[in-house]
Amino acid sequence: MFNWLKTSILMAGIVALFGAVGMMIGGERGMILALILGGGMNLFSYWFSDKMVLRMYNAQEVDAASSPYLYNMVRELAQRAELPMPKVYIINEHQPNAFATGRNPEHAAVAATTGILQLLSERELRGVMAHELAHVKHRDILISTISATMAGAISMLANFAMFFGGRDEEGRPANPIASIAVAILAPIAAMLIQMAISRSREYEADRGGAEFCRDPNALADALQKIDYYARGIPMPSAEAHPETGQMMIMNPLAGGGLAGLFSTHPPTEERVRLLREMARR
Repeated sequence: MFNWLKTSILMAGIVALFGAVGMMIGGERGMILALILGGGMNLFSYWFSDKMVLRMYNAQEVDAASSPYLYNMVRELAQRAELPMPKVYIINEHQPNAFATGRNPEHAAVAATTGILQLLSERELRGVMAHELAHVKHRDILISTISATMAGAISMLANFAMFFGGRDEEGRPANPIASIAVAILAPIAAMLIQMAISRSREYEADRGGAEFCRDPNALADALQKIDYYARGIPMPSAEAHPETGQMMIMNPLAGGGLAGLFSTHPPTEERVRLLREMARR
């Protein structure tokens, strides 16, 4: 129930941002059109955002024949979590990372980079994939996919307002300073919405993943290793689509730049501490 409430709040916030930018572009009529567009985008994101995100990362689907190591691992963990078997993808990126996507457990997918497959031991990788399946189990992957695609759309709409200007109801040009302010603040507001929701999801997915793999220390070890190596390895796909970074198990933009200031993930040290405590209990 709480996850559905979070999803509703996210959708409402994103649509409201669409309306604000629409008001700047075309006054009241622009706001109405933007709200309609925002509602349509939410529906589109619900059905197709997972495919869009996987395409952004050029993810390649694998099966038991093409990647038995990863596929069989996910299948075993999905059975333990009492989940339908998700689709499994591999992303050709050196940075160690992984994410889950899809609108519900029946239409879910998990993806891992080639970097994480090379870096982690089998035990650690099991912890990571269990974490991603916990996102599926908690039905919060819809929040990630919608917020990722919608934040990108808001950025494009805001840039349109800045470069082409806006009009009021009488057709007069809008205040250029206000247009620039909207172009800067609207994407930031979208990122703040992502941050507020994503951090609590990560803690819950850590806990659920530790339960599924029955080894909290495995996930803790994996997080420490991913955090250490990811900082020094860029991820071009994530840099090209920074709004999708909050879907990953580790912030792919944490290595530097302004994007690192808007981390959608809680501190790795705190995540590891909680997992170690769970292991001791």
